[in-house]
Amino acid sequence: MLMDTGGGLVVTIDTSNGDITSIDFDGTELQDSSKFTQLSSGLGSAAVSSTVDNDVGVVTISTDTITHYYIIRSGENTIYIGTHASAEPEVGELRFIARLNKDALPNGVTASEVEGGAVVEGSDVFLVDGQTRSKFYSSVRFIEDQVHGVTGDGVGAYIIIPGVGYETSSGGPFFRDIDNQGSAQQEIYFYMNSNHEQTETYRTGFFGPYALAVTTGSAPSGDLDTSFMADLGLEGYVPASDRGSVSGTYSGTLDGEDVTIGFKNDDAQYWASASGGSFSRDSMKPGTYTATLYQGELAAGTGSVTVSEGGTASLALTSSLDTPDTIWSIGTVDGTPSGFLNADLIESMHPSDDRMHAWGPVTFTVGSSADAAFPMAQFKDVNDPTTILWTASSSSEIGARTLRIRTTSAFAGGRPRVAVNGWTSDAPSAPTAVTVER
Repeated sequence: MLMDTGGGLVVTIDTSNGDITSIDFDGTELQDSSKFTQLSSGLGSAAVSSTVDNDVGVVTISTDTITHYYIIRSGENTIYIGTHASAEPEVGELRFIARLNKDALPNGVTASEVEGGAVVEGSDVFLVDGQTRSKFYSSVRFIEDQVHGVTGDGVGAYIIIPGVGYETSSGGPFFRDIDNQGSAQQEIYFYMNSNHEQTETYRTGFFGPYALAVTTGSAPSGDLDTSFMADLGLEGYVPASDRGSVSGTYSGTLDGEDVTIGFKNDDAQYWASASGGSFSRDSMKPGTYTATLYQGELAAGTGSVTVSEGGTASLALTSSLDTPDTIWSIGTVDGTPSGFLNADLIESMHPSDDRMHAWGPVTFTVGSSADAAFPMAQFKDVNDPTTILWTASSSSEIGARTLRIRTTSAFAGGRPRVAVNGWTSDAPSAPTAVTVER
């Protein structure tokens, strides 16, 4: 089956399974010839049908639990996409993956270019030209990831996740997942959910809209108009006219920290960047949501709000974080290791990478050492222990005191244990696991 935009983009779809087997742009083949563009790792078999009406072509790909749509508009070199899932795929992740011709599109994310690399860890981290590389190093926080793509000579292919594109995904505003991998193919992804550090139960329903846009090289706008899709009868699609909004105020967060408001229930998730004590969020499906006030990435307060069709709900959020006076502190209470040693590198390379600063063990002196000297991670066999030196400046600082250590994530139940002079603490209980059972 051919989808021809009339603007230079012609797409071929296998009618036995819904795979995209060719993406021809002005005579250049952008699709890899050995692995195809598809949902998950391919649907195996599917019913494929099409309609054309008012210069809009819709291809519908259906299985028992999936209805997947490819949509084109006359003259636009963009494939609009929507996915309705009534159940999570057995593989435990729902993703759209475009496996593209690397000769035509050689330029991806350098940190996720793994072709020819030697395995460093598992089957996902490789050593290439002395640098560790992984598809995971292409990830960007959802709140910032509206457009990502790859390019070649006079051509680009980009995933666009506009507006409410993440509403049925899982993980919240700071979740991140794979965007790109360069191997024998050039791959770009939209991960709707996965078990890559899964933080909440998966949602089902309509995922998107999202899009695969082909350009002459430059990145398209993330502000993609998908309003025409309201008239296409897509399963599970909720038009703007059936949505509502929230506006409100917040208070009690630390000065200088980014503030985000998150909303979630079993059916949808949303977020809004906030500033100056106020926020607003539109295009929300009707329902009652748990709202979370984030200081940086740290949940600082919660509330509840009910959104109605066509209405604007009001909400006031206040930080409830315990913020006692401190004698000394290292870092910022923001839910991240930002500012610590190697925190600026950990998202784009393996801890063993030679570009990392030496992990230690570190001796940190309160009052003279910079936060950037304190390690962002503690590895038992690499930089244990971290020593903190502190000398009381007055008698009022001596006595029973509380040492609070905030952790963001842990592997295999890892947790800090503390020794102070001649006293050693009991082993604390493991931190609350970030991941959840599917």
